[in-house]
Amino acid sequence: MEMSATSKDYAMTTEYNYEDATPCQKGEVRDFGAQLLPPLYSLVFITGLVGNILVVLVLMQYKRLKSMTNIYLFNLAISDLLFLLTLPFWIDYKLKDNWVFGDGMCKFLSGLYYIGLYSEIFFIILLTLDRYLAIVHAIFALQARTVIFGIVTSIATWVLAILASIPDWHFSKTQWEFSHYTCSLHFPYESLKTWKKFQALKLNILGLVLPLLVMIVCYTGILNILLRRPSEKKSKAVRLIFVIMLIFFLFWTPYNLSMLVHAFQDSLFTRECEQSKQLDLALQVTEVIAYSHCCINPVIYAFVGEKFRKYLRQLFHRLVAVRVAKWLPFFSPGRLERASSMSPSTGEHELSAGF
Repeated sequence: MEMSATSKDYAMTTEYNYEDATPCQKGEVRDFGAQLLPPLYSLVFITGLVGNILVVLVLMQYKRLKSMTNIYLFNLAISDLLFLLTLPFWIDYKLKDNWVFGDGMCKFLSGLYYIGLYSEIFFIILLTLDRYLAIVHAIFALQARTVIFGIVTSIATWVLAILASIPDWHFSKTQWEFSHYTCSLHFPYESLKTWKKFQALKLNILGLVLPLLVMIVCYTGILNILLRRPSEKKSKAVRLIFVIMLIFFLFWTPYNLSMLVHAFQDSLFTRECEQSKQLDLALQVTEVIAYSHCCINPVIYAFVGEKFRKYLRQLFHRLVAVRVAKWLPFFSPGRLERASSMSPSTGEHELSAGF
């Protein structure tokens, strides 16, 4: 059977073109990715964009970002949006198997991708620490959990995320590989294996080990307090943040571990090229799962956060009222005013987890 033009191009393509490195042809892996990833990425992009924009609107419209928890939730949604904004470019890249946006956009979008990833990890950690302070060190929390402190720690978190992403931004570049341009991490050949291992270890330490340690320490303290002094309000305040962190682990851990095994494959396997193809397939599948996490947090808020559902309904009512006012000027002013002035009660418990 005659090979298609795309298959011929893939057959000439190697993973990297690093001087005298032995090429490992991965045409079938790229074919698989071209078929699987674009439609799934598109679904993640649409649902994640809509969901996180709604979260931002609800937080700004009804919560007014008047608590440290809500500031962290707001920044978490911004992290997801940064991550999501890069997806259309990766979708085009996978569809064409060719990077057409130039080296500058390759670096810029890769930087946004990693800033969004690391900032999301850090803000989830901050949300867990916030719950820990509010319940285990309640008296200290009254002084520490202020809006100013939330803003300062958020700025510091974005700075840390940018610093953590600098190596990824620096080594991301376009490269001609036989028949097409690629946009990916290209480490110097003489230190290729070292940098790949560093990258995998950094991702696993920041994205798996550190959050896991924080989760174990914080929730151990929280559970001790709840067991000694049971409280329904405290339990509700913990539940949302706990689910957010748990879902993060479930979605990102397979990808992190696949990256780790991929980086150390030369020490673990003898048939390096064949195993590398299998690991690339595993990376593509786990990558889709990890990316899907961007659209999960709004779903968590909808199912776990009762207040979020109430605020979302009120937001829709206001949007409908504005639309009606635009197209039906004769609509009853009294009814329109009642619909657009709906607002939540201002009395909120200090332990509220935001939603």
